[in-house]
Amino acid sequence: MADRANRDRLVLLPSQPNGVEVVAKFFRALGDPVRLRLLEFLLHDEHTVTECVGHVGLSQGRVSAHLACLSDCGYVRLRRAGRFSYFKVTDPRVGELVLLARSLAADNTAALAACMRISPQP
Repeated sequence: MADRANRDRLVLLPSQPNGVEVVAKFFRALGDPVRLRLLEFLLHDEHTVTECVGHVGLSQGRVSAHLACLSDCGYVRLRRAGRFSYFKVTDPRVGELVLLARSLAADNTAALAACMRISPQP
């Protein structure tokens, strides 16, 4: 019974006029492989921009832009300490969502590979 209530609540989530657009924007923020890698890196501990750069192997400017997007969308928080900026995931449900997405993607690998309507990210 509780599972059905949770499922119904999820279905009814976008009840405001712009609810569907907000949820779509929520997923667009996660639709970049670099941002997903950063989120996974930041799930269990906070890291500096320099550590994030080392993790994803991109320039500091590109990593900072991705972190700014994640921060603006509420996925990560920024903490400043002196001249350093530390980032960490704001809500543990983000990790649960990423794990669920990985599981669903693994179960649908063939369909996702065959999908021609969504192009792969560079």
